[in-house]
Amino acid sequence: MPYLVFDLEMSGPDPGYHEIIQIGAVLLSDNWVELGTFISNVCPEDEEAFTQAAVKIHGLTWDELQEAPLIYEVIESFETWIRKLLKRREGDLRDVITCGQSVIYDINFLKFAYRNENMEWPFSNTLIDLHTIAFFAFRVLEANGKPTPRSHSLKSLAEWFGFKRDAGTHNALEDAELTMLCLKEFFQLATRLKIQS
Repeated sequence: MPYLVFDLEMSGPDPGYHEIIQIGAVLLSDNWVELGTFISNVCPEDEEAFTQAAVKIHGLTWDELQEAPLIYEVIESFETWIRKLLKRREGDLRDVITCGQSVIYDINFLKFAYRNENMEWPFSNTLIDLHTIAFFAFRVLEANGKPTPRSHSLKSLAEWFGFKRDAGTHNALEDAELTMLCLKEFFQLATRLKIQS
């Protein structure tokens, strides 16, 4: 089961109205060995739905994105990139597990884009969510007297493990890479946690 850790930047918070404007991802093998990375901006089509609040988060302006490929082209490139790294020419990608920070939010946006382009969702319905893992792991650590961060944001989780963003704005690939590093740290932490019977 390969793992696809991905992150999206959007023009606003509502799938179906707002659009994906950047996709970043890291593909990993069954053993969490990194196979490669992907980043692409996406040209938005609805200027009315392009919010300035979102621009403050990701720093990508409407004008900057006008030369980017359209969403259907990016989705095709994204799947081609995955197939190339997995050495698969055809067939579904139902064994590829999607991972991310509050990943259901990104999945909903990406699934809407697939539906809107009349494309079939190719990935597994199994997902790994960093936010949920952190919520549970920190409860265990707190019960054992260990300090934990107050927030479960990606920034807080990354800093707790000693990682941080290079820039002040969000970048989908950088956030996907930070998510991957945090997930790896939690998986290693799980091997060290002992339950007394």
